[in-house]
Amino acid sequence: QVQLVESGGGLVQAGGSLRLSCAASGNVNSINSINWYRQAPGKQRELVAAITRGGTINYAHAVKGRFTISRDSAKYTAYLQMNSLRPEDTAVYYCNAPVAPGLDVWGQGTLVTVSS
Repeated sequence: QVQLVESGGGLVQAGGSLRLSCAASGNVNSINSINWYRQAPGKQRELVAAITRGGTINYAHAVKGRFTISRDSAKYTAYLQMNSLRPEDTAVYYCNAPVAPGLDVWGQGTLVTVSS
């Protein structure tokens, strides 16, 4: 079984930066990719960034050029560096990992609030 724990959220002014962390534990060898999602109030959860086991990276159009996903395999931790934050980036950010066909593991989420 895999557990994911996010950290690093908080309140920041527009134009500022935050770095989110996603620490994995348990059967980490079953993790095929690490994905960052976010859900703003009243909106659907959306994929923000993803990094596969092989290192392929993808970003949502809304964050491309501002957010960077990375990982430290030795620490079983993934990161989401968020720069040039905007009020519309305000959301709960979730770490996600597909571990088997049809089975995803989710973290508890971390709140990011960007003030204008």
